Amino acid sequence: MSSLLPPEPPPAIPKLDKRSLPPPMRQAIVDLKAEYPAFTLHEIATICYAQFGRRPSPHTIQLILATGPQPSRTKRRYPPYATFEDPVQGRLAIIRLHFEGWSVKSIAGYLGTSRKLIYTTLKRWISEQFAGLPDKSSRPHQPATKTTLRAMQEVKRLQINPELGEYRVSAALEQLGIKLSPRTCGRILALNRELYHLQMPRIGRRPKKEMPFQSERRHQYWFVDVRYLDMHKLGGEMIYCISILEGYSRAILASAVTRRQNFEEYVAVLYAAIRKHGCPEAVVSDHGGVFRDHRAMHIYAAFGIEKKEIEKRQSWQNLIETAFNVQRRMGDWYFETATSWEDLVAAHKKWVLDYNYQKVRHVGVCRIPFIERRGWSTTSGSRD
Repeated sequence: MSSLLPPEPPPAIPKLDKRSLPPPMRQAIVDLKAEYPAFTLHEIATICYAQFGRRPSPHTIQLILATGPQPSRTKRRYPPYATFEDPVQGRLAIIRLHFEGWSVKSIAGYLGTSRKLIYTTLKRWISEQFAGLPDKSSRPHQPATKTTLRAMQEVKRLQINPELGEYRVSAALEQLGIKLSPRTCGRILALNRELYHLQMPRIGRRPKKEMPFQSERRHQYWFVDVRYLDMHKLGGEMIYCISILEGYSRAILASAVTRRQNFEEYVAVLYAAIRKHGCPEAVVSDHGGVFRDHRAMHIYAAFGIEKKEIEKRQSWQNLIETAFNVQRRMGDWYFETATSWEDLVAAHKKWVLDYNYQKVRHVGVCRIPFIERRGWSTTSGSRD
């Protein structure tokens, strides 16, 4: 009889509430918050959408975090970025987290690195895939250059005049709308000379003049002159600086600041130099009357000193002019700011010491002070 009755219906399947989240998603929400507590509700919703295709509301996520299951993992999946021994693995961690839906801000905070690094890694992954994971040099493959074939051709055209240097070539190119630095033009000029065997510019049309008073030994020539210190603010008459320079060591032997430029003041400086260093073979000066005074000529003759004079309008022959140029840079500011005669004398004395003992630069190399350069002895009272 039972075979004539209809079979029993299968048990009813309970219907799931569409508003409830599936257990895997609920577990994922709890695990995400446990792994990185700084997640916001919206960031967790974005990760759920990337992994499950469903975006829960922030209120639902907040309810699950309050009443949901216990976290299934308590340890970090990835260590901080700086602790990765292999940078490739660190970049792979960034890519995996981004694929899971993590934001750049969350990845940077989780791995303890900068957002710039995250952006750079993702851009390299988009453009190069796995080839962009290893370390690469930051040097550009093609360095930026402003030199073009047109610019090089214009430089070669201008080189028809061998007298043009790099600065004039740069100025001529700028008139044509080509802006290149003088150094770049100089390199192009040198390259063209090597390739096309062009003529080098002639440097110095005039022959170099020989120094008529070139010292070959100590105290062969002493150079003397007077300089006007018109920058002072002490009032009254003009102030002068009378100095004597030794031509071999270029040291200042004696110097003084005075209110007058007369024979008495000059002889006082000459006496100070002779008393400390002995007599020179010759004294070189310009045609100033104070140096050719008949009393001075008697002193020269008495000590066996030859009196020599430079040519007119040829001040370069007197080496003391070079020392005065140095004085303009080293001492004039102190002379100008002196408020009393004592301050001016102290500033002048300091300049003499600095000039004689400070390091100086000569012909591209650094040399020792004047006094020590040629075995000078400041305690010696005679020349040897």
